[in-house]
Amino acid sequence: MKNIRNFCIIAHIDHGKSTLADRLLDFTGSVTDREKQDQLLDSMDLERERGITIKSHAIQMDYVHNGEKYTLNLIDTPGHVDFSYEVSRSIAACEGALLVVDAAQSIQAQTISNLYLALENDLEIIPVLNKVDLPSANPEEVTDDIVDLLGCKPEEVIPASAKSGLGIEDILTAIIERIPAPKGNVDESLQALVFDSVYNPFRGVETYFRVINGEIKKGQKIKFVATDKDYFADEVGTLKLVQHPKQSIQAGDVGYLITGIKDAREVKVGDTITDAANPTKNPIGGFEDVKPMVFAGIYPVDTEDYEELRSSMEKLQLNDASLVFAPESSAALGFGFRCGFLGMLHMEIIQERLEREFDMTVITTVPNVSYHAFTRKNPDEIIIVNNPSDLPDPSTLDRVEEPYIKATIITKSDFVGNVMSLCIEKRGQITNQTYLTTERVELNFDMPLAEIVFDFYDRLKTVSKGYASFDYAPIGMRTSKLVRVDILLNSQPVDALSALIHADNAANIGKKMCEKLRELIPRQQFDIPIQAAIGAKIISRETIKALRKDVTAKCYGGDISRKRKLLEKQKKGKKRMRQVGNVEIPQQAFMAVLKLND
Repeated sequence: MKNIRNFCIIAHIDHGKSTLADRLLDFTGSVTDREKQDQLLDSMDLERERGITIKSHAIQMDYVHNGEKYTLNLIDTPGHVDFSYEVSRSIAACEGALLVVDAAQSIQAQTISNLYLALENDLEIIPVLNKVDLPSANPEEVTDDIVDLLGCKPEEVIPASAKSGLGIEDILTAIIERIPAPKGNVDESLQALVFDSVYNPFRGVETYFRVINGEIKKGQKIKFVATDKDYFADEVGTLKLVQHPKQSIQAGDVGYLITGIKDAREVKVGDTITDAANPTKNPIGGFEDVKPMVFAGIYPVDTEDYEELRSSMEKLQLNDASLVFAPESSAALGFGFRCGFLGMLHMEIIQERLEREFDMTVITTVPNVSYHAFTRKNPDEIIIVNNPSDLPDPSTLDRVEEPYIKATIITKSDFVGNVMSLCIEKRGQITNQTYLTTERVELNFDMPLAEIVFDFYDRLKTVSKGYASFDYAPIGMRTSKLVRVDILLNSQPVDALSALIHADNAANIGKKMCEKLRELIPRQQFDIPIQAAIGAKIISRETIKALRKDVTAKCYGGDISRKRKLLEKQKKGKKRMRQVGNVEIPQQAFMAVLKLND
């Protein structure tokens, strides 16, 4: 066990984490020239195009140092804030972490939040200064930032370039010398932490785990503690670029397990695997069910594709167990699903994968978060509101609570005013402001999650000219004064456009929604009123004027009563048309409601 090292790489998006992993694999000879490709561990097309890691990966490398052979387990983590629970479980499976900082961009918000996660788990941190060969890099200044952040010595920071391979040997030496070997007892009963799972269409769910104590053998009967189900270990092995089956995996090592499970929801990240005959007394702490943060309705463009959409969602759920969905129907859009996502990026990825992998074009309604409503009748009973139409009648409502987050924003000192006014406009309360250096400021806000769901990230980048990085963590529910704003088209409510909005902003947002819809909905043969309402009270109205034929064009001169007769006849026809006419809402109208500030 003394020759095993388990480590992960933590970094902000685009600081060179996947490229560094490629170089480590090259240098240790884990990949042949034929298998080489950029971002080797990012297997999805989507990950490559966007340059982000969506799914965490694990790979084992062998490296000879001073004549001794070492086994290095790299557990790659996703960098985005939506997947922070997966990151925390991957970190819990390691003893050390490489903290990668871009020499041109310095420390960003996610670097800090992932670093705190690593420090909470007592990981040994090895700071790596990446991209030192860039012309825009300023290594001395960024090294000072890292020293201030970690309290380490400047010589402990390893300068490297993942692109050219500079400093890779120093990093491997540091991993072996600085990161402690895993502790654990092979003779105790089996205790292993699940940090990831992948769905294989031929073999079922492959579970990735790290053995803390004991050993796991092929053919052994094992048990998952959280789901309390027993399985047989059909195959265990280590993860190189391809899987290497083994007879057993002992304490301290990382491996994969195939048990023939067909449902990805039975394997939960953070769960403990133990021996069914002799279960462990203390499961590994920190396990929690992943809770969706953002909800949206997904509907097929053509209602006949409903069953096809259901099977596509079920297949997606096999690959991504954090996607939650339930059927729902809407008067405006027909049958569809209410889906729960970890965050906005997760929602975009699911939408993109539905289009790419399953050829499904879908309409997504306005995303919203999950609220807790309490009625006057029984004020202790929580009514969970995932859809604005579930909100109880305002006359019976006692209070509504909404989820709050702690937002951390790091920006240049020139943009502090802009960022502050944006956050205050989004109902944020500033809790802390720290100058990391004379140029860079860290701001902390308590904000409602609902406010960052729409266009917050884009606007933050705009007001800071791209120099702000953002990260958040949930801090629980707080009471808010929320109202439901309904949009009525031709006096008919359109449930898909309803939104829960803070009472102070309701009139303003209702007005903007009506104006936006007036631009986007095509004109008909009759007047269409667009109204925003809170309960029975109309707060805003716009009218789409009718396209009308000039019926008096043929009357040349003559008596006025002839013209009036024709106009009256047209008026009656328009009135009847308005009663029976229905208004089609184009897809971009649903999307435009999200971008009211453009």
